[in-house]
Amino acid sequence: MIQARHDMLGRHSPANHWWVVGGMGLAVFMASLDMSIVNVALPAVRDTLGAPTATTQWVVLGYLLPLVALALPTGRWLDDVDRRGALVCACAGFAASSLAAGLAPTIGWLIAARVVQGLFGTALMALIPVLITTSVDARVRGRAMGLVDTLGMLGLISGPAIGGLLVDSAGWPWIFYMNVPACGALIVLAVVQVPRSGRIRPPERGAAVEAAFLTGAAAAIMIALTLATGREPRWLALGLAAVPLLLAWRRLPASVPVRTLLVLPGMRGPLAALAATAVATGLLFYIVPFYLMTLLRTPAPVAGLTMLTFPLAAAALGPPAGLLADRYGYRRIALLGVITLAGGLLMLMPASQSWNAADVAWRLAVAGAGIGLFNAPNMSAAMSASPGGLLATAGAATSVARQGGFAFGPAMATLVWGLSGYGVGGIRGAFAAASVVVAVGAVPLARGLWPGRRLWPGRPSGPVPPAAGDVLRRHNDRPATDGPLGSERR
Repeated sequence: MIQARHDMLGRHSPANHWWVVGGMGLAVFMASLDMSIVNVALPAVRDTLGAPTATTQWVVLGYLLPLVALALPTGRWLDDVDRRGALVCACAGFAASSLAAGLAPTIGWLIAARVVQGLFGTALMALIPVLITTSVDARVRGRAMGLVDTLGMLGLISGPAIGGLLVDSAGWPWIFYMNVPACGALIVLAVVQVPRSGRIRPPERGAAVEAAFLTGAAAAIMIALTLATGREPRWLALGLAAVPLLLAWRRLPASVPVRTLLVLPGMRGPLAALAATAVATGLLFYIVPFYLMTLLRTPAPVAGLTMLTFPLAAAALGPPAGLLADRYGYRRIALLGVITLAGGLLMLMPASQSWNAADVAWRLAVAGAGIGLFNAPNMSAAMSASPGGLLATAGAATSVARQGGFAFGPAMATLVWGLSGYGVGGIRGAFAAASVVVAVGAVPLARGLWPGRRLWPGRPSGPVPPAAGDVLRRHNDRPATDGPLGSERR
């Protein structure tokens, strides 16, 4: 009986290293802050460097491009190298590129530095869920993910305020300089707390070809999404250019571990739900400010406070969601979060020009509570479903799902809103479209809760497809926990 319970909770029971979890929380806070803080500084960057407004948007897009394009090959590479060394290199590179961004004399220099920053950020984002997963016992993994998710939400919340203060008092370069001490602290933590798990080696031959295919596809999709309008659908042709590039990547041997991971029953549900909720989140953050300020004539400060209700509710629910997930199962609580998010979106659907900011705020809080209930349990479910040798690839897959959803949400909102002539009917249509996307994304997650499926935390649900067997056996040679962080090895 005891042994069966032990198997249900996972074969490995590492001592809980909360310092590592806290360090990953700092990394997520830094990455979230960096994404939200830059938008505030764009007008100052434009004026200082004399750049066209259309060009300055690539200060943001240049950072996002590697996060989407190179996450999967980076994750696959991280599965086979020393995690401590990789964390040190990622932090050092992120700090150096942040310094270069702050010193940028031209807009071209700044965009190039942001691309490099995004490259090292890609490695960080893939390592974070791996190090959380391997630093704590499966029985408290939800709580660890909840803590880190809350810190990420706090980064999003504080970004505009911190960015505004820094731009006004010290100048926009300091929004990049502030990353340097945070990266230094993470490097010290890596050296002291994270054990060696191999060695650093360069990527395999052919990695450049794989990167070229994925970068070309991601660039085509991102440019198409930035041009998306309801009345000019010609942007779709550019997005379709990504299809042959993705098909070419699929034929590469390097894609096999990624494709194998994505067909695992325990991975499909969390990834589909993550992409769907990210689309809804991106749509809300884009369309609600327009609704508040353009249609309801809400003053900008009031609109900003109204928007804060979403991340504040998500941050407040993060730790309780992790605790509930550890007790009742990751998928159950994640599905509860999806249902709550869908309920918030349905409450927003009757949007009217007679509403005021308070009418919008409490509905956004319901949707934000859904995200808070969803994020940590869903990430725990995804990482627990991954074979030990593909943890970084799993972390990278979650990053692609999240960033891709965030990018697609505003494009979908623009398309639906534009088709209605940019009126209140289009706002309602955007909320309805987000509700449908969330409902569809919840279906694979809910399937894992059918009778007869395994519901215990830390265990993938459903059978493994036979075609995936060889790849999984090869990658299961590396356990989920290595060295001192794990009390057992396979």
